Amino acid sequence: MLSGRRLDLLNPSPLDIEIEDIAHGLSRVARWNGQTIGEYPFSVAQHSLVVLDIANALNPNWQARWQLAALLHDAPEYVVGDLISPFKAVLGLDYKAFELRLLDAIHRRFGVPETLPESVAKSIKTADTIAAFFEAVGLAGFEHDEGQRYFGTPPRLSAKLQSTLEALTPWPTAIAQARFVERFTSLVAAL
Repeated sequence: MLSGRRLDLLNPSPLDIEIEDIAHGLSRVARWNGQTIGEYPFSVAQHSLVVLDIANALNPNWQARWQLAALLHDAPEYVVGDLISPFKAVLGLDYKAFELRLLDAIHRRFGVPETLPESVAKSIKTADTIAAFFEAVGLAGFEHDEGQRYFGTPPRLSAKLQSTLEALTPWPTAIAQARFVERFTSLVAAL
């Protein structure tokens, strides 16, 4: 890692995880295997911020640690990349177990419970699916009905958030990285 940390992928230690490495990696990992419109790829860092915004809209009174869990929901991808869900399924449970072991270490590092309450985990997954719908339709070339077929019909959101999601534009790497770190820092300060 650029921080100088050496992360043992088979036995990840929270002591070897730095938010700067996560933000750096996620801002350079492309969602949709880079198959999105725009001058820049749509990064996992930007996606994580979108998921956090949606999760906050669905749960306006969430504690900072649940918001942090939403921001970090794809954090393992800073070292393993973003594999599409069908490919993860083909790889099987060993891959999922590996990814979860890394996420557990990340959670321990930043004070998030390793096991989230079911309602929190479900809400993050819902926000992730809503984000995927808007990314697919707005950035990855899916037709509206195709997006609904794969991700369902998103719930009614505030006009402001709806407008933001319908106008997603990939950010340059440096902006995605900086905004991810800024949001992380503000959430940690609120813990």
